Amino acid sequence: MRVLLIGSNGYLGRFVADRLLADPAVQLTALGRGDDADVRFDLATGSPGALTRFLDAVHPGVVVNCAGATRGGARELTRHNTVAVATVCEALRRSGCGARLVQIGCSSEYGPSQPGSSTAEDAVPRPGGPYGVSKLAATELVLGSGLDAVVLRVFSPVGPGTPAGSPLGRLAEAMRRAMQTGDGELRLGGLGAQRDFVDVRDVARAVHAASLSAAQGVINIGSGRAVRLRDAAAVLARVAGYGGALTELDGPPGAHGVHASSSTLHAAHLRTTIGHPRAESDHHAPPVAFPYPDGCGSWQQADVRTARDRLGWRPRINLEESLADIWMEAACRI
Repeated sequence: MRVLLIGSNGYLGRFVADRLLADPAVQLTALGRGDDADVRFDLATGSPGALTRFLDAVHPGVVVNCAGATRGGARELTRHNTVAVATVCEALRRSGCGARLVQIGCSSEYGPSQPGSSTAEDAVPRPGGPYGVSKLAATELVLGSGLDAVVLRVFSPVGPGTPAGSPLGRLAEAMRRAMQTGDGELRLGGLGAQRDFVDVRDVARAVHAASLSAAQGVINIGSGRAVRLRDAAAVLARVAGYGGALTELDGPPGAHGVHASSSTLHAAHLRTTIGHPRAESDHHAPPVAFPYPDGCGSWQQADVRTARDRLGWRPRINLEESLADIWMEAACRI
């Protein structure tokens, strides 16, 4: 099976590439903007005609699109997440290769959900920010394209390679600095959100399964369990061996928050907001807790029965292992 992977140098794309390369039946070609791609092509600026000619030459059986942007203004997000997918769909329609499309979507397309609920694929999407809007528009383009296509709505991916700017990446970096400087208390904001964390390697397995399946439409990829960010922070402290106190700053003004460690509190010199970085000039400013920055409110949990039934997929890697890998990379950072 010849697979064309778009976005192989991204966070998810790297693990998808590894998974596909491990299958001896797959012949992989990587297309992207980086120098390490087999073929350099920018979906946001390239023409559908140019991509069509490449598809006709390579003749893949499956196209996997992991490309996209998670940061930037609405215009940039639309260009990289929506216009780029329109280019892929149009090129596939024009091409004679008849390739199946596996598009990587995200849980931000759903937006906020009711606490305690599990979000199924038939939920009405109400994205809470430009990122979710741009990804939802891409999903609608794929579903309306008439192609043999499936969209995997990935919830909150974690594990090795987690970007340092993500909430869990910032948490690991804050903990590393606290251990390095001997700070006995880590004061954290934005820990109230609950998210469905799924290991990036399990996501890659889902992409592989979707490539081989005949499933179409939208399929959720998550763990099926919401975890409060403060609980993830406590697990990360345990795997890191951090003996200080985690003081939560969420709550009404003047509140001291919740301690995630029973250790004696010492003077606090490090203030970190998980949702957004704090500038050095704000060191003496009152700590502020920001929401988890994905436009999904306080709760998200996936209903993953469709992935089980149609892809034969279940998550295998638990959150503690994912967090241990995040910590290993943070601890090695200089």
